[in-house]
Order: sequence, then structure tokens, then C-alpha cells
Amino acid sequence: MNPLGPQRIVCLTEETTEWLYLLGQAYRIVGISGYTVRPRRARDEKPKVSAFLNAKIDKILALQPDCVFGFSDLQADIAAQLIRAGVQVTVFNQRSVDQIFSMLFQVAAMVGCADDGLARIDVMRRHLDAIRAEVAARVASGQRRPKVFFEEWDEPHISGIRWVSELLGIAGGDDVFPELAVQSLGKDRIITDPAEIVRRNPDIIIGSWCGKKFRPEKVAARVGWQDVPAVRHGQLFEIKSADILQPGPAALTDGVEQMHRIVTTWMNRHG
Repeated sequence: MNPLGPQRIVCLTEETTEWLYLLGQAYRIVGISGYTVRPRRARDEKPKVSAFLNAKIDKILALQPDCVFGFSDLQADIAAQLIRAGVQVTVFNQRSVDQIFSMLFQVAAMVGCADDGLARIDVMRRHLDAIRAEVAARVASGQRRPKVFFEEWDEPHISGIRWVSELLGIAGGDDVFPELAVQSLGKDRIITDPAEIVRRNPDIIIGSWCGKKFRPEKVAARVGWQDVPAVRHGQLFEIKSADILQPGPAALTDGVEQMHRIVTTWMNRHG
């Protein structure tokens, strides 16, 4: 065991849990989010002490953590309660790919694994560079980048989360709502006029409905969407939210790889 850094960590979201497991530091984790599915074994090994917007404060305190990791302004109230109770809390707010890498390094350094963290980050960066290079070669050979609508929620329609938009670009697709990527809050990424999605004419629609099952038949049946190329050609796909909406290792590996497969399959057919 490494004596450096916190020894009893509660992770309020999945990405820090997965990262600590990858670093071989799972023994430090004493509590996790109930939404954690990566790695699967964490659900069997660790107490579940939180959802996303709320947490069992008494249960967390009973675990006597010396550090709690959280994510985003949405967990500010949970953080405030724990801080008032004397707990050290670190809340990350990573929104871009570079910010995700920064968060991963910070967590690795906090648990005395800076060198291992940097090595793993380098592998992920080089993999993203390889995907970029492959896409560039395809475009240079005459293949077209598809227009992609990524739907984070269906009612209301939400899109444009920044790291997803950036990873989509790396994977070879062009986000049809790039202007939403600068908005960090979900309420600012609501598409109030669904007809605007139709007007932007996406070639591919990828859904990841925050844990709710994506229903391509429901999307295809929306009024006025039948002439959208993605609907007309059956280019409606799901990427599980655990693989792409987690701003951590999953999005940088499995998430971007799934997007890349979807995009390159389309490019091969339409290039």
C-alpha cells in the first residue's frame, strides 16, 4: 500500500472510481456512486453512498473518509454539507478533453501515482492522435466527414456537452450544434425548437440519454424527422452514458472508439 495521499476516499461520480481502479488504488475507495458501472466489480466491492444530485451524508460520514471526490456545480450542495462536517472535499469541474486529462493527473498525484498516471495519460493521448491521423487520411483521400447530432436527453432535447463535441470531432464527425459546446450548464444546452435539429440535417444521430435507454424508433417517429438523412438511412445509434457522458477514462477510450466506428462505417459507405 502507498502511504501517500488520502487513504479513505469516497467517489461521488464514476470517473474517479474507474481511474483509481486503473491505477491499482481501489483499496483506498470506501464509498461510490450508485450509478457506478465501471468497473463492474466496484458495485460488488464498495458501499453505494450517493446518486448524482444527492448523497447519504450520514452514511458517508460513518465511513470516516479523509477525502471526497465530486464533480461539477451540481454537487455543490453535497460538498458544502461535507465540508461543514469537517471532511476534505475536492470537486472537479472538467468539461473539455484537456480538462479531463488534467483531472486524471491531479487524482493520480494525490494518491502518489503521478508517474503511472502520466504514463496512462500518454497512452490515451497517443490513441486520440492516432484516430485524428486516420480521419485526416480518410478526408485527404476524398471521404466526407458526416454531420452528427448527439442527443444527451430527449425531452427536452439537450446536446453539445463539450468533451463529447470534442471527441466527436476527433472521431471524424462534425457536431451540428458546435455553439452549444461552450455552455457548461445543461439548461443552456436545451434546443428549444426541435425543427432546428431537422434544419441542420444530420447524417448520423447518436443518443445517450443519461442512463435512460435510447429508443431509435421513437426518434425516427418524431414529426417532421422522416426526411432527415440519419433517419432516412437508419443511422441512429446509442452509446451508453457510462461510456461517453462520464468525463474520465471511459469517454477517452471506449466512448471515442464507438463514435469512431460509427463515423468510419458511414464514411466507407458515403465517401
